[in-house]
Amino acid sequence: MTATPEIATRLAALRCSLKSEGLNGLIVPRADAHQSEVAAPHDDRLAFITGFTGSAGLALVLEESALIFVDGRYEIQVRHEVSSALYAVHHLHNDPIDGWLAVHGRKGWRIGFDPMLIDTALFDRLATSAQKAGFTLIPVTEDPFDAIWPDRPEKPLGLVRPMPPSLSGETVAAKRARMGRKLAEAGADMMAETLPDNIAWLLNLRGSDIAMNPVPQSFMILQENGAVDWFVDSRKLPNDLSACELEGIRLKAAEDFIACVAALSKDKRVLIDQSFAPVALRLAVENAGGTVRLADNPLTIAKARKTPAELAGYRDCHVEDGIALTEFLAWLEREAPPRVSAGNPIREIEAEEKLLSLRARRKGFLEASFRSISASGANAAMCHYNAAPQSDAPITPDGPYLIDSGGQYENGTTDVTRTLFLSVPDETVRRTYTAVLKGFIALISATFPEGTCGHQLDALARLPLWQMGLDYDHGTGHGVGHNLLVHEYPHRFAKKANNYGLEPGNIMTIEPGYYEAGAYGLRIENQVEVIATLPGFCRFRSLTLVPIDLKPVDVAALSAQEIAFINDYHDTVRRALAGHISEDARDFLMRSTETLEL
Repeated sequence: MTATPEIATRLAALRCSLKSEGLNGLIVPRADAHQSEVAAPHDDRLAFITGFTGSAGLALVLEESALIFVDGRYEIQVRHEVSSALYAVHHLHNDPIDGWLAVHGRKGWRIGFDPMLIDTALFDRLATSAQKAGFTLIPVTEDPFDAIWPDRPEKPLGLVRPMPPSLSGETVAAKRARMGRKLAEAGADMMAETLPDNIAWLLNLRGSDIAMNPVPQSFMILQENGAVDWFVDSRKLPNDLSACELEGIRLKAAEDFIACVAALSKDKRVLIDQSFAPVALRLAVENAGGTVRLADNPLTIAKARKTPAELAGYRDCHVEDGIALTEFLAWLEREAPPRVSAGNPIREIEAEEKLLSLRARRKGFLEASFRSISASGANAAMCHYNAAPQSDAPITPDGPYLIDSGGQYENGTTDVTRTLFLSVPDETVRRTYTAVLKGFIALISATFPEGTCGHQLDALARLPLWQMGLDYDHGTGHGVGHNLLVHEYPHRFAKKANNYGLEPGNIMTIEPGYYEAGAYGLRIENQVEVIATLPGFCRFRSLTLVPIDLKPVDVAALSAQEIAFINDYHDTVRRALAGHISEDARDFLMRSTETLEL
């Protein structure tokens, strides 16, 4: 947790700045101008002003109080990182900022917001609250954090690299033409794009502005004829552009994006992403005399259906990833008990670094796809925990160890979770872990009509826990990019409605879990490919190739179908990995994938 005196000093400085501007408060989102899940250090205003390091949230700083809003993944973490003396904690979705302001907002308040950091949907909800309570939303054009953040990191300048068509499966020219036709079909003349992963996908480029997120921060305007204006800092581009497919693409400065959107919008129909575009875009188009079409982003939807070349890459990199993770689990099972006995236990950070070193040896590996959740015992109850020196817990037989990790490879992205037990746990944990496994099997084994939405399948993974009166407060799965973002939109498994139908070529994770605050956390996660099966129907094919720990499983509670799934899956893992791993790891693999008897 960042020291409370330091955060208090920053809050005081921000309040002083707001007062000088005639503002009664400021909305501070976690998001940057691209609505990125992971912000560059330069853009991490929320962490600077609160100490909260999670990937979803926002704050409301008022003259005499402050609030922070986070989702269910971070309800434990936020209380570890943020001082309750400075911030009141609220749920991002169940008790949102617009609802709070509708009730508690005061007539005459002037609440500042940056139009590049607030999406259109949130802005509309805030505007409704403002009308109800009588306060005014004030767009802030100058970043108030520049004045109070003396050592603010510089904006990132990560180098851009090409993603060859041999790996992407389609040329930039073909994508531009195809997406231009999609705009025309949607009744739009042009589209203003702020999502870096969509731009990277369209232009067959990858970047390095933010570690583990291989996309260049940039903006783009796409015309219905396929013409592209790309707004990017030219210092990110390699000197030799011959491998980049930039023919006919106009390069412009990132800071000119909004002005250019406005200049091109007069009498034009401009498509804007209804879920992620900053409200600054809508205001620019409307003020210039254009017509806004808020719609699903055609690039987002096209990107989610992978090409045959992309799918082949996922399959190949998952073999490499399975080798690394199986070697890691074998090492941990072998080394952890004697290290505990010797008084020198393996700790979370050492384990995280060991896994990264094993992945680094694999063909095509570039970097991690996210900071590993290496969590022992009670730390695993924090869904998005990251080990730090002050929390670096030992890995012992006294509780489960959860490792959620992944890799960015030249030909794909991986994300996998395993929970490892060094001894058989008590009956309560056994029953709960067995329920998590049963839910995992229920969803990964499902057959469903093409076009089925994630929320229609989510309950399959939760039902065994629900029957015990238990649940988990996070989604059950998400899309995964192709050497892009590990959390890729639009598809999700969650209770909340997600109206994007699954189709062959989608890549998802399936990751039910259970978390007992102060005690332990459990999760099993595989990455899967949606494939066609019966006419008009789909199913999942697992990409992840890593044994599932069965030591704590109550086998008697499993059905014959569940046992058959486990045996079939472990047979696939064994055949894929046995010829590629060390002798020590092979012994672990064979024991971990032994056939369960019916």
